[in-house]
Amino acid sequence: MPGYYTVVAGTAVSLLSFVGLYMLLNGTGEQFNVGQLLLEISPYAWALTGMGLCIGLSVVGAAWGIFITGSALLGAAVKAPRIQSRNLISIIFCEVVAIYGIIMAIVYSSKLNYVPADAVYTTENIFTGYALFWGGLTVGICNLLCGLAVGVTGSSAALADAQDPQLFVKILVVEIFGSVLGLFGLIVGLLATGKAGDFK
Repeated sequence: MPGYYTVVAGTAVSLLSFVGLYMLLNGTGEQFNVGQLLLEISPYAWALTGMGLCIGLSVVGAAWGIFITGSALLGAAVKAPRIQSRNLISIIFCEVVAIYGIIMAIVYSSKLNYVPADAVYTTENIFTGYALFWGGLTVGICNLLCGLAVGVTGSSAALADAQDPQLFVKILVVEIFGSVLGLFGLIVGLLATGKAGDFK
């Protein structure tokens, strides 16, 4: 039996195909123009959506990581109360992921300036809007996955530390490597928007 996501994806593709064929066969196929739709959306909307995704996905990644790490830490602390203080570093690593997203959104917001409505759709502004959207999406997804990676390794660090205190430092090294993934996303986000100018 197909899974839930397979059914949803299949239904969406079937619906889009049906609508596209209906429009094509009724002589209105030129209205089904994705390129025109992408150009008609304001570059400000692309930029602000990218900034929103940057912050939103980063915060979700941090919250998810804190949830995974925190629940394992509290459970393991019942057996070994000594692990509470030093395993809080895993929570800090998760929180740094959200800070990366906020920093990048602030950097992206510096490119936003007031532009009159008749001058918004220039080539430079469209490029800046797309660059901020894809940069924000890249940073957000990297931070989401980074938060999950740090959460799972932080959970493992808490459980291993409860069993054997010598394992904590070894697993902490793995957790640091997982945390660096968010930093890589931040760097890629900066590179993606490096040549995008301010809105003007």
